[in-house]
Amino acid sequence: MNNRTYYLLVALCLAVEVWGMAIGSRDVAVVGFFAGVGVAVVARLLYRADQCEGGEEA
Repeated sequence: MNNRTYYLLVALCLAVEVWGMAIGSRDVAVVGFFAGVGVAVVARLLYRADQCEGGEEA
């Protein structure tokens, strides 16, 4: 995952979270938060996988 994609997905999740707060829906805000956490975790896993493929151990 390149930086542009990562930041675009994080911005989208943040927008959903803020939108949920603006309309007063806690459920939407929580979904945006957990989606953002998921994006960060997947990006970290992909980064570690790239390192392992390059011959570096974790």
